[in-house]
Formats: sequence, structure tokens, C-alpha cells
Amino acid sequence: MEKYFKFSERATGLKTEVLSGAATFLTMAYIIFVNPGILSAAGVPFVGAVTATAVGAAVMSITMGAVANRPLALASGMGINAVLTFSVIGFQQANVPWQVGMSVIFIEGLLIFLLVVSGFREAVMNAIPLNLKRAIGVGIGLFITVIGLNEGGIIRPAPITLVALGDFSQKYVWVSLIGFFSTAFFMASKVKGDILWGIVAAAAAALLLGVTAVPQAAFSAPDFVTFLAPFQTVNGQLALAQALTPGLLFAVFAIMLTDFFDTMGTVVAVGEQAGFVNKDGSVRDIKKILLVDSAAAAVGGLFGSSSITTYIESAAGVAEGGRTGLSAIVTGLLFGLCAFFAPLIQMIGGGYRLPNSSHYGLLVNSGFTPPADVLPPGTGDYFVYPITAGALVIVGCLMMKTVREIDWDKFDEALPAFLTMIGIPLTYNISNGIGFGFISYVAIKLSRRKFSQIHPLLYAVSLAFLLSFILASK
Repeated sequence: MEKYFKFSERATGLKTEVLSGAATFLTMAYIIFVNPGILSAAGVPFVGAVTATAVGAAVMSITMGAVANRPLALASGMGINAVLTFSVIGFQQANVPWQVGMSVIFIEGLLIFLLVVSGFREAVMNAIPLNLKRAIGVGIGLFITVIGLNEGGIIRPAPITLVALGDFSQKYVWVSLIGFFSTAFFMASKVKGDILWGIVAAAAAALLLGVTAVPQAAFSAPDFVTFLAPFQTVNGQLALAQALTPGLLFAVFAIMLTDFFDTMGTVVAVGEQAGFVNKDGSVRDIKKILLVDSAAAAVGGLFGSSSITTYIESAAGVAEGGRTGLSAIVTGLLFGLCAFFAPLIQMIGGGYRLPNSSHYGLLVNSGFTPPADVLPPGTGDYFVYPITAGALVIVGCLMMKTVREIDWDKFDEALPAFLTMIGIPLTYNISNGIGFGFISYVAIKLSRRKFSQIHPLLYAVSLAFLLSFILASK
């Protein structure tokens, strides 16, 4: 094990990697409950979606750890699942059957895999300017912080100011604060496993304050009804064949663009923190990482869990000292257990529903607001996840350190970096922020006739982003 995972070379050990994997899992566990809640709105069987989400995350996280030997965990991606539900499939299958929607994800994953095999995806990643790579990591750190503050109820959506201070009279907010300050105390005191212990402290506070409760049942049997969704027959025809229409093929392109760049941003951000990004901004073992991530998207469609992607919450495990693939394997094994013990995991990773809200509040919390006629009357509140919220804020803080390495004295480098950093949290989308950075970088360099500083691939990628923004607004 020492030789395979290179513990000594990366200054880590078995205990550290296990704690790291557990910390990553605890910050990602919410996806087991959020993802099925979103997919079920489009007719995907809820219990089947739970099994697909847990097993998909388990299989691909273990694969990433074993193949790439990096502390990167994977699960069904937030944002893409909402787009799949309401833009591709349609509420309660109003547009296409859910199996056809999963076929769209399956095709998108296969295409991205081919781009990795051809070397194109790696070439695009290497073409990103160093300052933009650093800005992506900072932007994702801000994004994680906003997610943590929102999930903890410390801030809340507001109609005119966009955000406002949360209701500090609520018990769940105090659970979030206890988790945050406990983690901060453990970290300042250099306690091993600080983030994990902070989550444990928050869970204890949630139990004492009655925000959560010990579940009545511990076991739930897995249901594999969503597996092989693209190859299921729907309305007398193979679901995969029904996805090969012009309208759905555009959906394949749109989702592929998001998948393509979300992973790049995540890998660079986590890699900077974990120490596997070189001084020139290139990522070691990037080919293996991208191969697994691309295959994961296709596996998500095959299992019926929406696109599976590398998770930025992996940074929580890296903050615990995780440096090898064993961390991802531990996370994957814990996800595998969730397929059988979901009620127990929900106590920590599950959401706390605010008064008068419905399960559609999950969509608001994910940054995606469905059409008004989809939301039941009187809704618009959202779920909070107070037990893991504090950990996310701390992780966001840790990811801010690379902001000092950006060349702020050169305006044509600083402006694209700035737009990237604010674009990610303000649009609640990693890919959108990267698009802002790419487009502005090319535009400002062209205006100053610095053609040699623009990699040829950046022209094509920036144009693709611009077209996607225009088409998405229609």
C-alpha cells in the first residue's frame, strides 16, 4: 500500500488518508438526498435514484483513487441534474421520458471521453493562462464559501439585495455556527482531523437542539431500476435512439460544455491545494484524471444518476491532509455503504427544510430556479445543511491563498482573473465564471494587439462560451 499510493513521497500516511476520505464524504453526503429529490421531479423513481447516486459515486471515486492516485472524489453534479430535470426531460416527463434524458447524459459522457483520448481536453487545459488558472481556484473558493453560508442559513436569498443576513433566532443557524467555530478552533489548535471533528461537533449540536434526530430505521434495500436507462425500451423504442434528435443533441452540447470546464476548474483548484499543480500551472497525472472523470459522465447516464463529475468538496479532504488516491477510495467505500444505510447518513448529510417549503426548495439551494408554474403555491424557501456548512466555509477560506500569486500589476491579466473570480460565485456556476474569464482575456489581449499571448485554442473555446451564453438567454 505504501508503495502503490506513495505515502512517503507525498508526506502522508494511512490514518491521514482515511480521515481525509471521511471528511470529503461528509461534505458530499448531501448529494445522496438532493440528487434523487431533483430527479424524481422528472419521473425518475426516487429509491432507484438514491441507489444510482450512491453506487455511481462509489464506483467512480474508487476508480479515480485506483487509477489516478489523487484525492479527487466524484458524484452526481449539482446544476446539471437540475438542467436535466427541467430543461431536457421536463417536469413529470412533459417533454421526454427520463430514460431518454439519461441517454443524453450517456452520449455527452462518451463524447467527452473521446476528447480526452484524442488529447483535445488536455490541450485546452494546458492552454489556459496561468493567472486564469489561479483565479479559477480562488473563484471556486468563494463559491464554496457562498454555498456554505447559504446552506448554513447564515445568509439567505433576498429579492432586491440578492442576499441578506439569515435568521439567527433559528436553531439550525446555531448548528452551522457551532460547526464553523469548532472547526476553526480545531484548525487553529492544529488538531488532527480538524474539519472532521468540526462536523462531528455540529452533528452533536444538531441532535441536542433537535434540528436532526436519530433515524428510526438504519437499513434501506437498494433498488437498481434506473440502471442501464439508455438501453431500456420506452414507448416501443430504445431510449438511446430517441436521444438522437436535433433538439436533444443541442442539449448534449450544452451539458458537455459545462462538464468540460467544471472539472478543469475543480482539478486546478484542488490540485493547487494538494500540491499536484506545477509552477507553470500544469496538472500532474491530468490525463488519467480526465479519463476517469469523462468516463464518469457516461456512467452517470448509464446508471440513471445524471452526470457524475469530480467534486470541489474534495478540497475538504485535502485540507485534512489527503494527498493520495486512498482518500478517494475511502470516500467511495463510504458512498457504497450509503446504498444500504441511507437513513443513518441522512442525519448528517441531509437537509433541514425551512417552514412552509417543499422539496422543490432543493432546486433553489442548488442555484437553479424552475419555472414559476412548476413551484407549488407559497414555496420559494430552501433546504439548509447546517452540519456540513461550517466545513465548507473553512475550505473556501483555505482556497483563497493563491489570490496573492495573480499578477495584479498587469491590467490585461488582472481583469480576466477578477471576472473569473466573481463570475463563479455570482452566477452559481463554475463554467460560467470560466467563460467570463476566457472571453474577456481574448478580447482585451486582441485590443492591445498581444496576439502571441493568446493560445489558438482559446479563440475556439471563447467563441463556444459566447455562443452558449447567447443561446442560453433565448
